Amino acid sequence: MNTPPETAAVRLSVILITKNEVHNIKACLNSVDFADEIIVVDSGSTDGTVELARAAGAVVIETTDWPGFGPQKNRALEAARGEWVLSIDADERITPELADEIRQAIEQRASADACDISRRSWYCGRFIKHSGWTPDYVTRLFRRGKAKFTNDIVHEHLVVEGSTQRLKSVMLHYSFRDFSQVLQKIDNYSTLSARQAYARGRRASVGQAVLHGMWAFMRTYFLRLGFLDGANGLALAISNAEGSYYRYLKIWLLDQQDPLASSSANTVDRR
Repeated sequence: MNTPPETAAVRLSVILITKNEVHNIKACLNSVDFADEIIVVDSGSTDGTVELARAAGAVVIETTDWPGFGPQKNRALEAARGEWVLSIDADERITPELADEIRQAIEQRASADACDISRRSWYCGRFIKHSGWTPDYVTRLFRRGKAKFTNDIVHEHLVVEGSTQRLKSVMLHYSFRDFSQVLQKIDNYSTLSARQAYARGRRASVGQAVLHGMWAFMRTYFLRLGFLDGANGLALAISNAEGSYYRYLKIWLLDQQDPLASSSANTVDRR
């Protein structure tokens, strides 16, 4: 990492949030070592993530609470000093080609206030080329002060004040290493998503849960050509169906319980 003196201008800050990312953090940070500073906000890692991040030159901010993905990313954003900010997740990698394009955009003072980056995502042994995962543009590079994350506890996104442009190079996204991680994320994310939706007034039935699950499969496997991704495409379509089914089923379950149960949304582990 190009660590500038405290008084030097910081052109690019990289921000990310972590919890128990020992399998990802080193490769992730190595891929952004062209940045002037790296800000890591960690929410209680116990596997050595913090130590590896500090060894890579990152500024690590440790927190004891978990307010949700959006608020946690805004904490990282508030700590950034760069003229430009690159937001990245621990399971993502900036390719050398993308790094060059990012540097060029900053040095040439891109006219846009934010840049969308295409992700190539990994699912249990291979990169997915269809299934609604390609192309997958996400807004990750932006001028500091021109964007902020929503306060959603899950499925947060950037709200940009100004114009955006697309970069040509891709970012690698190792979203699911194996099927054990798939099942874990389905459970955790469907719980967080259901509680967030329930707190906002969403209600559902078992029948709706089934229909949403069926639709998620049909959309992924047929409409978005998941069958062209082979066995992995089929598995991905099934896992999308499971995630959608469990999300709506858990909304229904919350409605059967004490309505105050939704207030515990932020206590669910995010990994």
